[in-house]
Amino acid sequence: MSTELHEWKHADPAGSKCTRPPPQSTATKPAPDKASADYGQMVQRILDAEQRADRRAPGLNSRNYDLLCRRLATTLDGGKRTRPHLVHVAFRAFGGRDTEAAATLGAAFEMLHAALLMHDDVIDRDFVRRGVPTLGAGYRDDALTLGHTAETAEHAGHSASIIAGDILLAGSIRLAALASASSPNARTILDVVHSALLASAAGELDDLVFSLSPAGTPESEVLNMERLKTAIYSFEAPLQAGALLAGAPPHLAARLGGLGRNLGTAYQIIDDVLGTFGDPEETGKSIDSDLRSGKRTVLTAQAEGHQGFRQARDAYSVGRSDLESVRSALADSGAEPQARALAAQLVTSALNEARGLDLTPAVFGEFAAIGDHVLNRKK
Repeated sequence: MSTELHEWKHADPAGSKCTRPPPQSTATKPAPDKASADYGQMVQRILDAEQRADRRAPGLNSRNYDLLCRRLATTLDGGKRTRPHLVHVAFRAFGGRDTEAAATLGAAFEMLHAALLMHDDVIDRDFVRRGVPTLGAGYRDDALTLGHTAETAEHAGHSASIIAGDILLAGSIRLAALASASSPNARTILDVVHSALLASAAGELDDLVFSLSPAGTPESEVLNMERLKTAIYSFEAPLQAGALLAGAPPHLAARLGGLGRNLGTAYQIIDDVLGTFGDPEETGKSIDSDLRSGKRTVLTAQAEGHQGFRQARDAYSVGRSDLESVRSALADSGAEPQARALAAQLVTSALNEARGLDLTPAVFGEFAAIGDHVLNRKK
């Protein structure tokens, strides 16, 4: 086990190395401790302040921009705050003390997440997310009220979403720079954030191009796409950047990010499962959109060798079948249990890496709880 990390561990009443996993946790996240709750409130305060600063930026005399900013503010309220939480876990694991800086970095990742979701809705041509109308839906409806055609109204909605996403991207980069300004690892932290943004763009592009191909996509390429699109910016980068902000050596921060990569890829695999076989009442997501758009997922990659699935998919593509037939064939192929098993393997790999980092039991328990939530979540 690494002796270097031991020097960075924060004081912990348990104090000893973690040589075995803690008792199995449940899929329900435990209530946050006071430090985590205070941190979460700090993240929200910073997000609110950033939104106010955007609205009051000098030289901006536009009522339309002001309205966009006010609508945009609602997209940053609440949420699971997964990325800020991971920043905080890594920051505390390496004994970080400047909680304000950590919260600012967490807010940067939350803003980056919101920006990418804005753009993702445009790419997927969606006006509903988690059962709630998107910002773009508001502008679409405004255009319809003014008597514009549906095509023009949808263009207006998507255009507003692109602009809103750009504003959020700018804010996320600014917050990351502010958070890391006084850190010896400032340049490396900004490189991590920059790389995460590029990775997400590459993953989005792969997702788009794969969906245009009539041929199936190998599982290895789908997994790489999901790692690029989601796992890096959602798990790997927040952990790596949080550790760097606490002063961790870059090679140890990279190892912590590596276990986040596996957790994040597992998270996306389960997201694929819920997007096809989940309960829309719980997930707030349609179970038809992925199949309808021809999206390549681990499920479809694993079912590619199943003749019944290929026949159902091909029949649907020429209008001779319906989505329920495709879903039924996908279920018959055994893709869902295979996908869940693959996700479990990735979580196990992540926890094995965590053991090798000589984390305290409290910190290891955080990762075990995250892994359990990834595998057993319903939404």
